[in-house]
Amino acid sequence: MANPGYGKRSAPDQHRRTKHDFGHLPPREAAVAAYVDRLPQGADISVKTLAKQLPYGQCALRTALNRIQAAGHLRRGRERLETQDGGSRWITRSWWSRTARDDAWWAAFTRGAVPEDPRPPERAGPTRSRAHVLLAALGRTAPVLSLSAAECAALAPLLTEWFARGATDEAVLRALSEGLPTPVHHPAALVHRRLVDKLPPEPVPHPAPRRILECAECGVPGRPEALPGGVCGGCRSERAPTRLPTPLTAPAIHAHADAIRASMSQRRRERARG
Repeated sequence: MANPGYGKRSAPDQHRRTKHDFGHLPPREAAVAAYVDRLPQGADISVKTLAKQLPYGQCALRTALNRIQAAGHLRRGRERLETQDGGSRWITRSWWSRTARDDAWWAAFTRGAVPEDPRPPERAGPTRSRAHVLLAALGRTAPVLSLSAAECAALAPLLTEWFARGATDEAVLRALSEGLPTPVHHPAALVHRRLVDKLPPEPVPHPAPRRILECAECGVPGRPEALPGGVCGGCRSERAPTRLPTPLTAPAIHAHADAIRASMSQRRRERARG
């Protein structure tokens, strides 16, 4: 793990993990990407640390990470965090996305706006909401609160508002099942009353985070539009193959030599006259 506050940071709204997530990458890059994807939040994904765990050297890993970044799974940069004393500080970030993102998505991400991604089609069949599933399972936590399917469907919209306000499943279960009266005569009525009375307050909006991307090669910060694929213009030019000058033809060489000899003769004559 990296120092607290550093290391891998997962991008939001990723697709579910499948065995084909990195099939578009070469074998080595796919293996590295699959390994990084399974690391926990905050894990150290620097080249030196990965070289201690994977059968590749640092140079090979640096190349692999750059290719993974070019494919849209990784961006590196800095983010400004507010401190407890009212100040702020910039810290290094490595943002990871199992779902490949294009440059426009990463640019929006640095501004704190995350565009919606098209989701893969779900398999046909009846689906139940998160709220319905939790209410149906409430009886396993507190048997006296077992609900029917109709009661779960009627109460689910109330619980959906809890989730919209950031409540976790654990917080909901505690609010509904702790301090129950004895006996419970009407489970659905009691759950309804608690869902209404204990509704959490609306979350306080946080200011949009300030993020800056950095070039994967030289580390220079820049606007996302100036770092396509996570690489700045200077480093992209260095990557480009050097174009050799076109060789001169024999007549051109002779003409150039004649011009040099004529210039030298002219200088000798001018010195003699002087």
